[in-house]
Amino acid sequence: METFEQIYRAYFTDVYRYCLKLCGNADEAEELTAETFLKALQALSSYRGECELRVWLCQIAKNRYLSEQRKHKPEPLSDTLESAEPSPETVAVRTDEAERVSEAVHRLDEPYKEVFLLRVYGEMPFENIGKLFGKTANWACVTFHRAKAKIKAELEEKP
Repeated sequence: METFEQIYRAYFTDVYRYCLKLCGNADEAEELTAETFLKALQALSSYRGECELRVWLCQIAKNRYLSEQRKHKPEPLSDTLESAEPSPETVAVRTDEAERVSEAVHRLDEPYKEVFLLRVYGEMPFENIGKLFGKTANWACVTFHRAKAKIKAELEEKP
């Protein structure tokens, strides 16, 4: 096993970039990265090597980020405000849009369709999707984004 200093040096940039993508703010990303490595140092003995160390660190970062987001949830709206229930018109529009997206997804060629469904509905990480196809996580990511682009293009074609 590498020393923690080696781990920090090897993965700091990757973890920072991941954090920056999560929160969209450089200062928050720096703080989140620091918290991630602190948490990793505390939990290093529990790392079982079931996934790549970079993935493990990014999972810690994601969990820290989500934990912070849950703490800062907006307060519930006052009872005096209108109901948060959408109007029937809004429901009808959303239903129509959902049907159009579903139809577009089902018209996708393979492997775009399956990768898209695994990612969106199965909430599967790109690493796992890549492994299912005998490919890399990067391949899965690119395939997913191409599928999204194809769906978007089709939806824009037929309003």
